Amino acid sequence: MISTASLPHTDDDWWRSAVVYQVYVRSFADSDGDGVGDLQGIRQRLPYLRDLGVDALWLTPFYTSPMVDGGYDVADYRDVDPMFGTLADFDAMITDAHTLGLRIIVDLVPNHTSSAHRWFTAALAAGPDSPERARYLFADGRGTHGELPPNDWESIFGGPAWTRIGDGQWYLHLFDPAQPDLNWRHPEVRSEFEDVLRFWLDRGVDGFRIDVAHGMIKAEGLPDVGFSTMTTGQRQVELLGKGRLPYFDQDGVHEIYRAWRPILDSYPGGRMAVAEAWAETPERLARYIGPDELHQAFSFDFLDATWSADSFRKVIDTALAEATVVGAPTTWVLSNHDKQRHVTRYGDGVEGLRRARAASLLMLALPGCAYLYQGEELGLPEVLDLPDELRQDPAFLRTGESRDGCRVPIPWSGELTAYGFGPAGSEASWLPAPTTWRALAVTAQAGVAGSTLELYRAALRIRREHPALAADAGGVTWLESGPGVLAFSRTAGDTVLTCVVNFSGVPVAVDGYGEPIVASAPLTDHLLPVDASAWLERR
Repeated sequence: MISTASLPHTDDDWWRSAVVYQVYVRSFADSDGDGVGDLQGIRQRLPYLRDLGVDALWLTPFYTSPMVDGGYDVADYRDVDPMFGTLADFDAMITDAHTLGLRIIVDLVPNHTSSAHRWFTAALAAGPDSPERARYLFADGRGTHGELPPNDWESIFGGPAWTRIGDGQWYLHLFDPAQPDLNWRHPEVRSEFEDVLRFWLDRGVDGFRIDVAHGMIKAEGLPDVGFSTMTTGQRQVELLGKGRLPYFDQDGVHEIYRAWRPILDSYPGGRMAVAEAWAETPERLARYIGPDELHQAFSFDFLDATWSADSFRKVIDTALAEATVVGAPTTWVLSNHDKQRHVTRYGDGVEGLRRARAASLLMLALPGCAYLYQGEELGLPEVLDLPDELRQDPAFLRTGESRDGCRVPIPWSGELTAYGFGPAGSEASWLPAPTTWRALAVTAQAGVAGSTLELYRAALRIRREHPALAADAGGVTWLESGPGVLAFSRTAGDTVLTCVVNFSGVPVAVDGYGEPIVASAPLTDHLLPVDASAWLERR
Protein backbone atom coordinates (compact mmCIF):
# COMPACT_ATOMS: atom_id res chain seq x y z
CA MET A 1 0.00 0.00 0.00
CA ILE A 2 1.44 3.39 -1.00
CA SER A 3 2.01 5.86 1.80
CA THR A 4 -0.17 8.96 1.88
CA ALA A 5 3.14 10.84 2.00
CA SER A 6 3.59 10.34 -1.75
CA LEU A 7 4.04 13.59 -3.64
CA PRO A 8 0.82 14.41 -5.49
CA HIS A 9 2.65 15.24 -8.72
CA THR A 10 2.32 13.26 -11.93
CA ASP A 11 5.53 14.36 -13.67
CA ASP A 12 7.34 11.03 -14.01
CA ASP A 13 10.25 12.74 -15.77
CA TRP A 14 10.94 15.36 -13.06
CA TRP A 15 14.44 13.96 -12.50
CA ARG A 16 15.55 14.74 -16.06
CA SER A 17 16.10 18.42 -15.35
CA ALA A 18 15.89 18.64 -11.56
CA VAL A 19 18.21 20.58 -9.28
CA VAL A 20 18.94 18.28 -6.34
CA TYR A 21 20.37 19.63 -3.08
CA GLN A 22 22.53 17.21 -1.11
CA VAL A 23 21.91 17.37 2.63
CA TYR A 24 24.69 15.95 4.78
CA VAL A 25 22.25 15.28 7.59
CA ARG A 26 24.74 15.50 10.43
CA SER A 27 25.84 18.99 9.36
CA PHE A 28 22.74 20.71 8.01
CA ALA A 29 20.57 21.84 10.93
CA ASP A 30 20.37 20.77 14.59
CA SER A 31 16.92 21.03 16.18
CA ASP A 32 17.74 19.97 19.75
CA GLY A 33 21.09 21.59 20.54
CA ASP A 34 23.18 18.43 20.82
CA GLY A 35 25.56 19.64 18.11
CA VAL A 36 24.42 17.10 15.49
CA GLY A 37 22.07 17.79 12.60
CA ASP A 38 18.83 15.82 12.53
CA LEU A 39 15.60 15.21 10.61
CA GLN A 40 13.64 17.79 12.58
CA GLY A 41 16.36 20.31 11.74
CA ILE A 42 15.88 19.56 8.05
CA ARG A 43 12.12 19.87 8.47
CA GLN A 44 12.51 23.32 10.01
CA ARG A 45 14.71 24.50 7.13
CA LEU A 46 12.56 23.19 4.27
CA PRO A 47 11.16 26.66 3.47
CA TYR A 48 14.73 27.90 2.95
CA LEU A 49 15.34 25.13 0.40
CA ARG A 50 12.03 25.83 -1.35
CA ASP A 51 12.93 29.51 -1.58
CA LEU A 52 16.42 28.67 -2.81
CA GLY A 53 14.72 27.07 -5.80
CA VAL A 54 15.78 23.42 -5.70
CA ASP A 55 13.49 20.57 -6.73
CA ALA A 56 14.63 17.72 -4.49
CA LEU A 57 16.81 16.85 -1.51
CA TRP A 58 19.24 13.96 -1.33
CA LEU A 59 19.72 12.92 2.29
CA THR A 60 22.90 11.13 3.36
CA PRO A 61 22.30 8.02 5.53
CA PHE A 62 20.23 8.58 8.67
CA TYR A 63 19.73 4.89 9.46
CA THR A 64 20.67 3.13 12.69
CA SER A 65 24.47 3.05 12.71
CA PRO A 66 27.53 3.07 14.99
CA MET A 67 28.67 6.05 12.86
CA VAL A 68 32.13 4.68 12.16
CA ASP A 69 31.85 6.14 8.64
CA GLY A 70 29.30 8.90 9.14
CA GLY A 71 26.33 6.57 8.73
CA TYR A 72 27.62 4.68 5.69
CA ASP A 73 27.96 1.72 8.06
CA VAL A 74 24.31 0.72 8.40
CA ALA A 75 23.12 -1.53 11.23
CA ASP A 76 19.39 -1.32 10.42
CA TYR A 77 18.15 -0.21 6.99
CA ARG A 78 14.55 0.22 8.15
CA ASP A 79 14.96 2.60 11.07
CA VAL A 80 16.31 6.04 11.96
CA ASP A 81 19.31 6.38 14.24
CA PRO A 82 18.32 8.11 17.51
CA MET A 83 21.03 10.67 16.74
CA PHE A 84 18.83 11.89 13.89
CA GLY A 85 15.36 11.28 15.32
CA THR A 86 12.68 8.67 14.69
CA LEU A 87 10.68 7.18 11.85
CA ALA A 88 7.86 9.51 12.88
CA ASP A 89 10.27 12.44 12.36
CA PHE A 90 11.09 11.12 8.90
CA ASP A 91 7.41 10.78 8.02
CA ALA A 92 6.67 14.32 9.22
CA MET A 93 9.65 15.69 7.29
CA ILE A 94 8.75 14.02 4.00
CA THR A 95 5.11 15.08 4.34
CA ASP A 96 6.18 18.70 4.81
CA ALA A 97 8.68 18.45 1.95
CA HIS A 98 6.01 17.17 -0.43
CA THR A 99 3.62 19.89 0.68
CA LEU A 100 6.28 22.43 -0.30
CA GLY A 101 6.85 20.72 -3.66
CA LEU A 102 10.20 19.20 -2.69
CA ARG A 103 11.04 15.58 -3.42
CA ILE A 104 13.17 13.36 -1.20
CA ILE A 105 15.99 11.07 -2.35
CA VAL A 106 17.57 8.82 0.29
CA ASP A 107 21.00 7.22 0.31
CA LEU A 108 21.08 3.43 -0.02
CA VAL A 109 24.25 1.58 1.03
CA PRO A 110 24.08 -1.92 -0.50
CA ASN A 111 27.76 -2.87 -0.92
CA HIS A 112 28.33 -3.42 2.80
CA THR A 113 26.62 -3.32 6.18
CA SER A 114 27.90 -2.27 9.56
CA SER A 115 29.75 -4.88 11.57
CA ALA A 116 26.98 -4.22 14.13
CA HIS A 117 24.30 -5.45 11.69
CA ARG A 118 22.43 -8.49 13.01
CA TRP A 119 23.53 -10.51 10.00
CA PHE A 120 27.20 -9.93 10.66
CA THR A 121 27.04 -10.61 14.40
CA ALA A 122 25.25 -13.86 13.52
CA ALA A 123 27.97 -14.68 10.99
CA LEU A 124 30.72 -14.24 13.55
CA ALA A 125 28.89 -16.47 16.02
CA ALA A 126 28.01 -19.20 13.51
CA GLY A 127 31.48 -20.18 12.31
CA PRO A 128 33.05 -21.19 8.97
CA ASP A 129 30.90 -22.57 6.14
CA SER A 130 27.67 -21.58 7.90
CA PRO A 131 24.62 -20.14 6.11
CA GLU A 132 25.10 -16.98 8.16
CA ARG A 133 28.61 -16.41 6.78
CA ALA A 134 27.40 -17.03 3.24
CA ARG A 135 25.72 -13.62 3.27
CA TYR A 136 29.16 -11.99 3.44
CA LEU A 137 32.54 -12.70 1.84
CA PHE A 138 34.50 -14.86 4.25
CA ALA A 139 37.52 -16.83 3.05
CA ASP A 140 40.43 -18.85 4.36
CA GLY A 141 43.81 -17.17 4.32
CA ARG A 142 46.91 -18.03 2.37
CA GLY A 143 50.19 -19.19 3.81
CA THR A 144 51.06 -22.30 5.79
CA HIS A 145 48.63 -21.51 8.57
CA GLY A 146 46.25 -19.16 6.75
CA GLU A 147 48.09 -16.22 8.24
CA LEU A 148 48.08 -14.18 5.00
CA PRO A 149 45.02 -12.46 3.48
CA PRO A 150 43.13 -14.42 0.82
CA ASN A 151 44.34 -12.04 -1.89
CA ASP A 152 46.10 -8.70 -2.40
CA TRP A 153 43.00 -6.47 -2.42
CA GLU A 154 43.39 -3.10 -0.68
CA SER A 155 40.84 -1.00 1.16
CA ILE A 156 39.73 2.31 -0.36
CA PHE A 157 40.51 3.75 3.09
CA GLY A 158 44.06 2.35 3.05
CA GLY A 159 45.63 -0.92 4.14
CA PRO A 160 44.45 -4.46 3.38
CA ALA A 161 40.82 -5.10 2.49
CA TRP A 162 40.73 -8.18 4.73
CA THR A 163 40.48 -8.63 8.50
CA ARG A 164 41.15 -11.92 10.28
CA ILE A 165 38.86 -13.10 13.06
CA GLY A 166 39.40 -15.47 15.97
CA ASP A 167 38.67 -18.77 14.18
CA GLY A 168 41.25 -17.97 11.49
CA GLN A 169 39.00 -16.93 8.62
CA TRP A 170 39.15 -13.53 6.95
CA TYR A 171 36.31 -11.25 5.86
CA LEU A 172 36.34 -8.68 3.06
CA HIS A 173 35.81 -4.96 3.59
CA LEU A 174 36.57 -2.64 0.69
CA PHE A 175 36.26 0.25 3.13
CA ASP A 176 36.64 0.19 6.93
CA PRO A 177 36.82 -3.13 8.87
CA ALA A 178 33.52 -2.01 10.45
CA GLN A 179 31.95 -2.21 6.95
CA PRO A 180 31.96 -5.88 5.86
CA ASP A 181 31.08 -6.45 2.22
CA LEU A 182 27.92 -8.39 1.43
CA ASN A 183 27.86 -11.37 -0.91
CA TRP A 184 25.55 -10.17 -3.67
CA ARG A 185 25.55 -13.58 -5.32
CA HIS A 186 23.42 -14.77 -2.39
CA PRO A 187 19.66 -14.68 -3.13
CA GLU A 188 18.81 -13.69 0.45
CA VAL A 189 20.91 -10.53 0.12
CA ARG A 190 19.10 -9.57 -3.08
CA SER A 191 15.70 -10.26 -1.58
CA GLU A 192 16.51 -8.24 1.54
CA PHE A 193 17.40 -5.10 -0.40
CA GLU A 194 14.41 -5.37 -2.68
CA ASP A 195 12.32 -5.32 0.49
CA VAL A 196 14.30 -2.32 1.80
CA LEU A 197 13.51 -0.45 -1.41
CA ARG A 198 9.80 -1.12 -0.96
CA PHE A 199 9.93 -0.09 2.71
CA TRP A 200 11.11 3.42 1.86
CA LEU A 201 9.05 3.73 -1.32
CA ASP A 202 5.98 2.95 0.77
CA ARG A 203 6.97 5.83 3.05
CA GLY A 204 6.92 8.16 0.06
CA VAL A 205 10.57 8.57 -0.94
CA ASP A 206 11.01 9.76 -4.51
CA GLY A 207 14.34 8.15 -5.26
CA PHE A 208 17.58 6.55 -4.14
CA ARG A 209 21.22 7.48 -4.46
CA ILE A 210 23.07 4.15 -4.70
CA ASP A 211 26.35 4.20 -2.80
CA VAL A 212 29.24 2.30 -4.47
CA ALA A 213 26.81 1.21 -7.17
CA HIS A 214 29.64 -0.41 -9.14
CA GLY A 215 30.95 -2.52 -6.28
CA MET A 216 28.47 -5.19 -5.23
CA ILE A 217 29.63 -8.04 -7.48
CA LYS A 218 33.16 -9.41 -7.10
CA ALA A 219 34.93 -11.56 -9.69
CA GLU A 220 34.59 -15.32 -9.26
CA GLY A 221 37.51 -16.79 -7.35
CA LEU A 222 38.51 -13.39 -5.87
CA PRO A 223 41.67 -13.08 -8.03
CA ASP A 224 44.65 -10.89 -7.15
CA VAL A 225 44.86 -7.39 -8.61
CA GLY A 226 48.64 -7.32 -8.83
CA PHE A 227 49.07 -4.26 -6.63
CA SER A 228 52.64 -5.23 -5.75
CA THR A 229 53.79 -4.52 -9.32
CA MET A 230 52.07 -1.12 -9.63
CA THR A 231 53.40 2.36 -9.05
CA THR A 232 51.71 4.53 -6.43
CA GLY A 233 49.91 6.48 -9.15
CA GLN A 234 48.63 3.33 -10.81
CA ARG A 235 47.32 2.04 -7.50
CA GLN A 236 45.45 5.29 -6.83
CA VAL A 237 43.80 5.13 -10.26
CA GLU A 238 42.71 1.55 -9.63
CA LEU A 239 41.37 2.26 -6.14
CA LEU A 240 39.28 5.14 -7.46
CA GLY A 241 37.49 2.60 -9.60
CA LYS A 242 38.84 3.97 -12.86
CA GLY A 243 40.46 0.67 -13.80
CA ARG A 244 39.16 -2.86 -14.20
CA LEU A 245 39.44 -4.11 -10.65
CA PRO A 246 38.01 -7.56 -9.90
CA TYR A 247 35.72 -5.99 -7.30
CA PHE A 248 34.43 -3.00 -9.27
CA ASP A 249 32.21 -2.69 -12.36
CA GLN A 250 31.70 -6.40 -12.87
CA ASP A 251 29.10 -7.31 -15.47
CA GLY A 252 26.94 -9.13 -12.93
CA VAL A 253 26.06 -5.91 -11.12
CA HIS A 254 23.62 -5.03 -13.89
CA GLU A 255 21.39 -8.00 -13.01
CA ILE A 256 20.74 -6.30 -9.66
CA TYR A 257 19.54 -3.06 -11.24
CA ARG A 258 17.41 -4.88 -13.80
CA ALA A 259 15.62 -6.44 -10.82
CA TRP A 260 15.26 -3.07 -9.06
CA ARG A 261 13.87 -1.08 -11.98
CA PRO A 262 10.46 -2.83 -12.08
CA ILE A 263 10.08 -2.11 -8.36
CA LEU A 264 10.71 1.60 -8.90
CA ASP A 265 8.42 1.67 -11.92
CA SER A 266 5.59 0.05 -9.96
CA TYR A 267 5.22 3.19 -7.82
CA PRO A 268 3.64 6.40 -9.14
CA GLY A 269 5.27 9.79 -9.51
CA GLY A 270 8.54 8.94 -11.25
CA ARG A 271 10.51 7.16 -8.52
CA MET A 272 14.15 7.13 -9.59
CA ALA A 273 17.67 5.98 -8.73
CA VAL A 274 21.06 7.57 -9.37
CA ALA A 275 24.30 5.59 -9.27
CA GLU A 276 27.52 6.58 -7.58
CA ALA A 277 29.49 4.53 -10.06
CA TRP A 278 33.03 4.64 -11.37
CA ALA A 279 33.97 2.82 -14.56
CA GLU A 280 37.02 2.50 -16.75
CA THR A 281 35.36 4.04 -19.82
CA PRO A 282 32.34 6.23 -20.55
CA GLU A 283 30.81 3.32 -22.43
CA ARG A 284 30.91 1.11 -19.35
CA LEU A 285 29.46 3.86 -17.16
CA ALA A 286 26.62 4.29 -19.64
CA ARG A 287 25.59 0.67 -19.06
CA TYR A 288 24.20 1.61 -15.64
CA ILE A 289 21.61 3.90 -17.23
CA GLY A 290 18.59 2.96 -19.27
CA PRO A 291 14.92 2.03 -19.26
CA ASP A 292 15.68 -1.34 -17.67
CA GLU A 293 18.33 -0.21 -15.13
CA LEU A 294 19.00 3.07 -13.32
CA HIS A 295 17.85 6.55 -14.28
CA GLN A 296 21.13 8.41 -13.77
CA ALA A 297 24.81 8.03 -12.93
CA PHE A 298 26.92 10.86 -11.56
CA SER A 299 29.30 12.57 -13.98
CA PHE A 300 32.33 12.94 -11.73
CA ASP A 301 34.50 14.05 -14.65
CA PHE A 302 32.79 17.44 -14.44
CA LEU A 303 33.80 17.69 -10.78
CA ASP A 304 37.36 16.68 -11.67
CA ALA A 305 37.77 19.18 -14.55
CA THR A 306 40.66 21.58 -14.15
CA TRP A 307 40.08 25.32 -14.35
CA SER A 308 40.45 25.77 -18.10
CA ALA A 309 38.18 26.13 -21.11
CA ASP A 310 39.67 23.06 -22.78
CA SER A 311 39.13 20.82 -19.76
CA PHE A 312 35.48 21.80 -19.28
CA ARG A 313 34.75 21.65 -23.02
CA LYS A 314 36.11 18.12 -23.25
CA VAL A 315 34.19 16.92 -20.20
CA ILE A 316 30.93 18.51 -21.33
CA ASP A 317 31.20 17.12 -24.87
CA THR A 318 31.90 13.62 -23.56
CA ALA A 319 29.04 13.71 -21.07
CA LEU A 320 26.53 15.01 -23.60
CA ALA A 321 27.58 12.33 -26.10
CA GLU A 322 27.04 9.65 -23.45
CA ALA A 323 23.62 11.09 -22.67
CA THR A 324 22.66 10.82 -26.33
CA VAL A 325 23.74 7.18 -26.48
CA VAL A 326 21.72 6.08 -23.43
CA GLY A 327 18.77 8.42 -23.93
CA ALA A 328 19.04 9.82 -20.41
CA PRO A 329 20.14 13.22 -19.15
CA THR A 330 23.58 13.95 -17.78
CA THR A 331 24.05 14.69 -14.09
CA TRP A 332 26.40 17.54 -13.20
CA VAL A 333 28.10 17.98 -9.83
CA LEU A 334 30.84 20.29 -8.52
CA SER A 335 31.13 19.21 -4.86
CA ASN A 336 29.87 16.55 -2.47
CA HIS A 337 30.53 15.07 0.97
CA ASP A 338 33.53 13.07 -0.27
CA LYS A 339 35.36 15.80 -2.20
CA GLN A 340 37.11 19.01 -1.29
CA ARG A 341 34.77 21.97 -1.83
CA HIS A 342 35.24 23.54 -5.24
CA VAL A 343 35.94 27.01 -3.83
CA THR A 344 39.16 25.58 -2.43
CA ARG A 345 39.90 23.29 -5.38
CA TYR A 346 39.80 26.31 -7.68
CA GLY A 347 42.36 28.28 -5.68
CA ASP A 348 40.68 29.15 -2.36
CA GLY A 349 40.22 32.70 -1.11
CA VAL A 350 38.94 35.41 -3.45
CA GLU A 351 40.14 33.63 -6.59
CA GLY A 352 38.57 30.31 -5.60
CA LEU A 353 35.22 31.90 -4.80
CA ARG A 354 35.22 33.90 -8.03
CA ARG A 355 35.85 30.74 -10.06
CA ALA A 356 33.35 28.68 -8.05
CA ARG A 357 30.59 31.21 -8.77
CA ALA A 358 31.43 31.11 -12.47
CA ALA A 359 31.44 27.31 -12.53
CA SER A 360 28.04 27.20 -10.85
CA LEU A 361 26.44 29.30 -13.58
CA LEU A 362 28.12 27.10 -16.18
CA MET A 363 26.70 23.96 -14.57
CA LEU A 364 23.20 25.33 -14.15
CA ALA A 365 23.02 26.38 -17.82
CA LEU A 366 23.71 22.85 -19.07
CA PRO A 367 20.91 20.44 -19.99
CA GLY A 368 20.26 17.66 -17.52
CA CYS A 369 20.15 17.34 -13.75
CA ALA A 370 22.37 19.37 -11.40
CA TYR A 371 23.37 18.27 -7.90
CA LEU A 372 24.33 20.96 -5.37
CA TYR A 373 26.16 20.22 -2.13
CA GLN A 374 24.88 21.98 0.97
CA GLY A 375 26.65 25.27 1.62
CA GLU A 376 27.96 25.77 -1.91
CA GLU A 377 25.19 28.35 -2.35
CA LEU A 378 26.95 30.27 0.43
CA GLY A 379 30.39 30.01 -1.20
CA LEU A 380 31.80 27.91 1.63
CA PRO A 381 35.46 26.88 1.30
CA GLU A 382 37.02 23.68 2.62
CA VAL A 383 38.03 23.85 6.28
CA LEU A 384 41.68 22.84 6.10
CA ASP A 385 42.82 23.39 9.68
CA LEU A 386 40.55 21.18 11.76
CA PRO A 387 42.41 19.78 14.80
CA ASP A 388 43.35 16.16 14.24
CA GLU A 389 41.65 15.08 17.46
CA LEU A 390 38.29 16.32 16.13
CA ARG A 391 38.44 14.55 12.79
CA GLN A 392 36.12 11.55 12.52
CA ASP A 393 36.64 10.31 8.97
CA PRO A 394 37.86 6.68 9.18
CA ALA A 395 40.08 7.30 6.16
CA PHE A 396 42.05 9.82 8.24
CA LEU A 397 43.04 7.17 10.75
CA ARG A 398 44.34 4.87 8.00
CA THR A 399 45.80 7.28 5.43
CA GLY A 400 46.06 10.72 7.03
CA GLU A 401 43.64 12.11 4.44
CA SER A 402 40.30 13.43 5.67
CA ARG A 403 36.93 14.38 4.22
CA ASP A 404 35.88 16.19 7.41
CA GLY A 405 36.77 19.61 5.98
CA CYS A 406 33.77 19.59 3.63
CA ARG A 407 31.44 18.28 6.35
CA VAL A 408 31.65 21.18 8.81
CA PRO A 409 28.10 22.33 9.75
CA ILE A 410 26.89 25.17 7.57
CA PRO A 411 26.37 28.66 9.07
CA TRP A 412 22.86 30.05 9.33
CA SER A 413 23.05 33.18 11.48
CA GLY A 414 24.40 35.03 14.48
CA GLU A 415 27.69 35.75 16.18
CA LEU A 416 28.13 32.57 18.25
CA THR A 417 30.60 30.03 16.88
CA ALA A 418 27.94 27.49 15.79
CA TYR A 419 26.35 30.28 13.69
CA GLY A 420 22.73 29.22 14.11
CA PHE A 421 23.36 25.54 13.39
CA GLY A 422 21.32 24.68 16.49
CA PRO A 423 18.49 26.37 18.40
CA ALA A 424 18.89 29.91 19.70
CA GLY A 425 21.76 30.24 22.15
CA SER A 426 23.35 26.87 21.31
CA GLU A 427 27.07 26.80 20.58
CA ALA A 428 27.24 23.02 20.16
CA SER A 429 28.59 21.71 16.86
CA TRP A 430 30.20 18.34 16.19
CA LEU A 431 32.83 20.11 14.06
CA PRO A 432 33.73 23.77 14.58
CA ALA A 433 33.17 26.37 11.87
CA PRO A 434 35.92 28.97 11.32
CA THR A 435 35.26 32.54 12.44
CA THR A 436 35.38 33.71 8.81
CA TRP A 437 32.11 31.86 8.20
CA ARG A 438 30.18 34.50 10.17
CA ALA A 439 30.22 36.65 7.04
CA LEU A 440 29.06 33.70 4.90
CA ALA A 441 26.00 32.83 6.99
CA VAL A 442 22.58 32.72 5.37
CA THR A 443 21.36 35.81 7.24
CA ALA A 444 24.54 37.71 6.28
CA GLN A 445 23.90 37.05 2.57
CA ALA A 446 20.12 36.99 2.23
CA GLY A 447 18.88 40.03 0.36
CA VAL A 448 22.41 41.31 -0.26
CA ALA A 449 22.92 42.15 -3.92
CA GLY A 450 25.89 40.29 -5.38
CA SER A 451 26.12 37.72 -2.58
CA THR A 452 26.67 34.10 -3.55
CA LEU A 453 23.34 33.10 -2.02
CA GLU A 454 21.47 35.65 -4.10
CA LEU A 455 23.39 34.57 -7.21
CA TYR A 456 22.17 31.00 -6.70
CA ARG A 457 18.62 32.12 -5.99
CA ALA A 458 18.56 34.20 -9.16
CA ALA A 459 20.10 31.48 -11.32
CA LEU A 460 17.77 28.79 -10.00
CA ARG A 461 14.73 30.99 -10.53
CA ILE A 462 15.75 31.72 -14.12
CA ARG A 463 16.59 28.07 -14.75
CA ARG A 464 13.09 27.07 -13.63
CA GLU A 465 11.26 29.78 -15.59
CA HIS A 466 13.31 30.33 -18.75
CA PRO A 467 12.07 28.42 -21.80
CA ALA A 468 15.60 27.90 -23.19
CA LEU A 469 16.62 26.09 -19.99
CA ALA A 470 13.60 23.80 -19.83
CA ALA A 471 13.94 20.03 -20.05
CA ASP A 472 12.50 20.00 -23.57
CA ALA A 473 14.55 22.96 -24.81
CA GLY A 474 17.37 22.63 -27.29
CA GLY A 475 20.72 21.15 -26.40
CA VAL A 476 24.12 22.83 -26.35
CA THR A 477 25.31 24.70 -29.44
CA TRP A 478 28.93 25.80 -29.13
CA LEU A 479 29.69 29.29 -30.39
CA GLU A 480 32.84 30.81 -31.80
CA SER A 481 34.83 32.46 -29.00
CA GLY A 482 38.32 33.62 -28.27
CA PRO A 483 41.07 31.59 -26.58
CA GLY A 484 40.23 30.64 -23.02
CA VAL A 485 36.52 31.40 -23.43
CA LEU A 486 33.59 28.99 -23.52
CA ALA A 487 30.35 30.13 -25.11
CA PHE A 488 27.31 28.04 -25.90
CA SER A 489 23.64 28.69 -26.52
CA ARG A 490 20.38 26.91 -25.84
CA THR A 491 17.26 27.73 -27.79
CA ALA A 492 13.50 27.53 -27.34
CA GLY A 493 11.50 28.95 -30.26
CA ASP A 494 12.74 32.46 -30.90
CA THR A 495 14.43 32.75 -27.51
CA VAL A 496 18.16 32.13 -27.24
CA LEU A 497 20.07 31.96 -23.96
CA THR A 498 23.86 32.08 -24.17
CA CYS A 499 26.26 31.14 -21.41
CA VAL A 500 29.76 32.62 -21.58
CA VAL A 501 32.58 31.65 -19.23
CA ASN A 502 35.84 33.57 -19.22
CA PHE A 503 38.83 31.37 -18.34
CA SER A 504 41.26 33.72 -20.08
CA GLY A 505 43.42 36.25 -18.32
CA VAL A 506 41.70 39.37 -19.68
CA PRO A 507 38.12 40.70 -19.77
CA VAL A 508 36.18 39.69 -22.88
CA ALA A 509 33.39 41.43 -24.77
CA VAL A 510 29.98 39.76 -24.65
CA ASP A 511 27.80 42.47 -26.23
CA GLY A 512 27.12 40.32 -29.30
CA TYR A 513 25.30 37.63 -27.32
CA GLY A 514 22.33 39.65 -26.09
CA GLU A 515 21.33 41.28 -22.83
CA PRO A 516 22.79 39.90 -19.59
CA ILE A 517 20.20 38.42 -17.20
CA VAL A 518 22.55 37.06 -14.52
CA ALA A 519 26.33 37.12 -14.05
CA SER A 520 28.75 35.77 -11.47
CA ALA A 521 30.55 39.14 -11.41
CA PRO A 522 29.46 42.62 -12.53
CA LEU A 523 29.90 43.48 -16.20
CA THR A 524 31.35 46.86 -17.16
CA ASP A 525 30.74 48.16 -20.68
CA HIS A 526 29.67 44.68 -21.78
CA LEU A 527 33.01 43.23 -20.65
CA LEU A 528 32.94 39.93 -18.76
CA PRO A 529 35.66 39.93 -16.08
CA VAL A 530 38.31 37.26 -15.69
CA ASP A 531 37.09 34.02 -14.06
CA ALA A 532 33.45 35.00 -14.47
CA SER A 533 30.40 33.74 -16.31
CA ALA A 534 27.15 35.27 -17.54
CA TRP A 535 23.84 34.28 -19.06
CA LEU A 536 22.68 36.54 -21.88
CA GLU A 537 19.33 36.51 -23.62
CA ARG A 538 18.25 37.32 -27.16
CA ARG A 539 14.61 37.21 -28.25
